[in-house]
Amino acid sequence: MSPLLRVAGIEKRYGARIGCTDVSFDLYPGEVMGIVGESGSGKSTLLNCLAGHLAPDAGQVIFDTRHMGPVDTVTMSEPERRMLSRTDWAFVHQHARDGLRMSVSAGGNIGERLMAVGDRHYGRIRAAALDWLDRVEIDGARIDDRPSAFSGGMQQRLQIARNLVTGPRLVFMDEPTGGLDVSVQARLLDLLRGLVRRMGLSAIIVTHDLAVVRLLADRLMVMKDGRVVESGLTDQVLDDPQHGYTQLLVSSVLQV
Repeated sequence: MSPLLRVAGIEKRYGARIGCTDVSFDLYPGEVMGIVGESGSGKSTLLNCLAGHLAPDAGQVIFDTRHMGPVDTVTMSEPERRMLSRTDWAFVHQHARDGLRMSVSAGGNIGERLMAVGDRHYGRIRAAALDWLDRVEIDGARIDDRPSAFSGGMQQRLQIARNLVTGPRLVFMDEPTGGLDVSVQARLLDLLRGLVRRMGLSAIIVTHDLAVVRLLADRLMVMKDGRVVESGLTDQVLDDPQHGYTQLLVSSVLQV
């Protein structure tokens, strides 16, 4: 099986400060990769370089597109990358408000992504919005409500619906449960796990929460000071950490 995503030597610097450096890995279809580390470790910088939100200073991000085969997204034109982000890719922000149009109805938020890829049939768009509201456990009667009327957990579920309605193959998630109450986090994680498995999605999840990656990720990378210090199967890394920094992360969770 060929990788869906091949990352080679990604580097991003801010003057003398390293954002991330020499990061390489392959991601296969249907696989979920977790990236963990404390604040400032470089995990969000890496995610934004992979998702095209930041231009890396070096390296390649080779994505196996549906129509053109493997393409280096770093050298793509902006219109090509924008279309990729609406079709094969999706990005779930930590704060749902960053990924939603707060002045547009719930149904409109989902429908906008369909319209961005050329769908203009109102009935079909509204039916898809209703279907996705149901999939993320939001009452269809609220299709015309604005996100500002929703709770934080509902806003995050709406953002997920907006992102997945076009059937992407790769989803980037930046602290998807950050800032939510524990009970809301558990419900959202259960929902995400179900959607990822049923849709056969590949995903890259950045989080500081080891419980999130244990539940969702097949493989795990641990970052410190912009570098990957350990990687492997999630359970293997968390149950038998080899690097001192990983051991510290795991023990700090066990002591809570």
